[in-house]
Amino acid sequence: METPKERTYLCIDGKCFYASIECAERGLNPFETNLVVADPARGKNALCLAISPHLKSLGVHNRCRLSDIPGNIKYEIALPRMQLYVDYCADIYALYLNYIAPEDIHVYSIDEAFLDITNYLHIYKMNAKEFAKFLMNEIADKLHVPTTAGIGTNLYLAKIALDLTAKKARDHIGYLTEELFKEQLWDHQPLTDFWGIAKGKAQRLSRYGIFTMRGIAEADQSLLYKSFGVDAELLIDHAWGRETCLMSDIKNTEARATRYPSRRSFPATTVTMKLPL
Repeated sequence: METPKERTYLCIDGKCFYASIECAERGLNPFETNLVVADPARGKNALCLAISPHLKSLGVHNRCRLSDIPGNIKYEIALPRMQLYVDYCADIYALYLNYIAPEDIHVYSIDEAFLDITNYLHIYKMNAKEFAKFLMNEIADKLHVPTTAGIGTNLYLAKIALDLTAKKARDHIGYLTEELFKEQLWDHQPLTDFWGIAKGKAQRLSRYGIFTMRGIAEADQSLLYKSFGVDAELLIDHAWGRETCLMSDIKNTEARATRYPSRRSFPATTVTMKLPL
């Protein structure tokens, strides 16, 4: 019996997506511009849907309110334009299609997509990081939107590499295997930094003295199943850096237009947009 090929996934995210798009529309560098996406008509407590990377570098938190921005920082306000952001998402998808077949692309949210690049690395004669950088440069050159990327040997690890390791990398690219996940992130806190662990779940785990992925992996599984039911299977797998869902599983789900009939973790496309044929 042939051994299944180890897969390589990318998870690419638009950095400060809405704010970066507004900078691109104005011909501004998002790493040099203080810009927020908000409706000033809602007053000083108006919620900022996004802030530019430069504003974030000054210590301003994303999803803040206008009143939270220090008075000594000058910034530009852009009114939200959701259709424009969806159009940019479609343009990025169209760019991916220049290099990757649609069956290997999953648009996870308006600013984030998963790509199965397993069969493309030998075609383009690049390793995973080189291919990620190539696609990121394409988006930057053609759409003027900065991105970050996670590379993983499964979908979950690609997402975690994006969320937790890419931010610390100079090239904005994170990379994880199951072994690297255990080496680098098993003792990471808080647990809510991990995809799929919300505050309520973390609080329930804390009652058992579990505060890390290592704690979940080493916990009594019967205790986890008693507390979380069938969801414990996903929790345990992710604590070990495992994920069995493939891109083909997601595509089969999308084709049926129904909820994926198991506890696996990656839902069908969440963005409504006109995609190029």
